[in-house]
Amino acid sequence: MYVFMLTKDLNFDLPKKLIAQFPTQQRDHSRLLVFNRATQNLSHHYFYELPKLLPTNLSILRNNVAVLKARLIGKRPSGGIVECLLLKEHASSKLVWKCLIKPGYKAAKSKIFGIENEYTAEILESLPSGEYIVKFNLSKDDDPTELAQRMGSIPLPPYIQRQSKKEDDERYQTIYANNKNTSAIAAPTAGLHFTNKIFEDLVEKGHQIFDLTLSVGLGTFRPIGTEEVEDHVMHSEEYTINPLTKSILRNKKMKRLAIGTTCVRAIEHYLKNDDQDMEKSVKTESNLFIRPPFNFLGVDHLLTNFHLPGSTLLCLVGAFLSPSESDGIETLKKIYKEAIKSNYRFFSYGDSMLIL
Repeated sequence: MYVFMLTKDLNFDLPKKLIAQFPTQQRDHSRLLVFNRATQNLSHHYFYELPKLLPTNLSILRNNVAVLKARLIGKRPSGGIVECLLLKEHASSKLVWKCLIKPGYKAAKSKIFGIENEYTAEILESLPSGEYIVKFNLSKDDDPTELAQRMGSIPLPPYIQRQSKKEDDERYQTIYANNKNTSAIAAPTAGLHFTNKIFEDLVEKGHQIFDLTLSVGLGTFRPIGTEEVEDHVMHSEEYTINPLTKSILRNKKMKRLAIGTTCVRAIEHYLKNDDQDMEKSVKTESNLFIRPPFNFLGVDHLLTNFHLPGSTLLCLVGAFLSPSESDGIETLKKIYKEAIKSNYRFFSYGDSMLIL
């Protein structure tokens, strides 16, 4: 069934005071709104209650990607400051990256920026998307990711209107982020609420935990820019799923909880593609745009944060609320209205929502 959607239907009024600028003092003391699709019941909790709220014997899937300190500061030859955000390594060389640059026009005009005795960067190309192809020349024997980890800062989302602080280095990472997978420029934020104690409680109750890796990109913040939702071109993200996690996803008897929309995008793209080799990890890219109607193959329950108006993530959550109908977005907006009324905190450092 085709569902015609206008982007304006994804908008809602959100008081600015509810956009979380800092995380809660303790990870698991964020609030948790629980919605049951079968009963349409909605209830209010705290995140540390999660283990007692879940059905039994779930396979819980999480994105173990780590966030790169991707925001670099440099200077133009004139002395002007340049802010460079590393987005993705270019296929031509590990020293060439696609980047966002501020101020783009001035930096592109001078073509060169950097920090003396550390690095110089040459702008090779300006892209129609507003991004730039940049080649780095490094003083030390490292690559741009090592430079970023040494000199860069955590790239907080634009709606967090402050400079990143030292504590963000820890709090804008999940506790299970794998440093071998430092490739994201945004955190898989549904996972930020977890503590070791919660995972211990989940395992004690009989749940199993499985990892995958999806490199969260800039597109996660970009609103839909087209009048009709289906005309939006979805950004592409790289993901890796190991053989053990693949076997769980292929087991139709298992019930699964996805921690965050990034997990959902990887899981559903993987299951929609034929995989003949179950002995090897799969590593590929997905630009899957999940919107109503959508047939979910690998996710039974979803844990997620509260998302931006006009975003692709609203489409995904709306589709999960009502996979085969057009009313999932309206249901989601009703839930959000209740969350706003109850002063839930929104976006990356905000509260969470469990859909059963």
